[in-house]
Amino acid sequence: MKEFKNAVELLTLCTEKNLPISEIMRQREIILGETTAEDVDARMARVLEIMKDAAFSPVKKPVKSMGGLIGGEAKKLSLHQTSGKSICGNLLDDAITYAMATLETNASMGLIVASPTAGSAGIVPGLLLAVQKHYHFSDEQIQQALFNAGAIGYLAMRNATVAGAVGGCQAETGIAAAMAASAATELLGGTSKQCTYAASTVLMNMLGLVCDPVGGLVEYPCQNRNATGVANALVAAEMALAGITQLIPLDEMINVMYTVGKKLPAELRETALGGCATAPSACKSCHMCS
Repeated sequence: MKEFKNAVELLTLCTEKNLPISEIMRQREIILGETTAEDVDARMARVLEIMKDAAFSPVKKPVKSMGGLIGGEAKKLSLHQTSGKSICGNLLDDAITYAMATLETNASMGLIVASPTAGSAGIVPGLLLAVQKHYHFSDEQIQQALFNAGAIGYLAMRNATVAGAVGGCQAETGIAAAMAASAATELLGGTSKQCTYAASTVLMNMLGLVCDPVGGLVEYPCQNRNATGVANALVAAEMALAGITQLIPLDEMINVMYTVGKKLPAELRETALGGCATAPSACKSCHMCS
């Protein structure tokens, strides 16, 4: 298996090998990791196990974050859905609930999977676990889809960044949503090219999103942005599966995102010196502003 450095090379491998993105990435992990298929699969099974616990536990038993800014939101969403007053539909409701729950787990020092970062850890499991619930996919199918998500994250890390301190929240929740959109697209029968269309659409729609954590903590507005990231991913996957193409291919969109991120002022790149972090109500809540 040849290494791929960008989406063009990834899609070429998919065509040459007649394999989906997920399997190209899985084989890459086996070969470059100099390990066995059994070991790689076992590690991904553990990833899914952690994701499930992080996404499901706070819905049943809410937890307060270390900074005290979030806690209990996932439970409220679950109860709202149960009440029959939800307006988003059950799949999206579940996705945003799981995404917000994962951020509660992270902010209360629980175990999560950084996918690709801790601050964006709710988006990939949020969407994939909701899709699993509503379409009855097996754990093995979800694990395979996670390899697809990993390929998109790898491309972003190799050619740009997934750090909010470098590229703003568009590089964290944006890339996470791109990963989720691509994985969901493959899971629901989309082609490899459609997966890249979905990922590109997400980055386009989240372009320029700043990183402005209140009090410098990965709590607020991070949790809310995981919820909207899941929604962005679902919309992008739907568009791709409908046959809507993207004018700007994924490699170019990753580069655009990176360029925009580097142009953001330092105040809007995880320093808590701008954006939501400096709103009077935010300062009052975290007691960290002079």
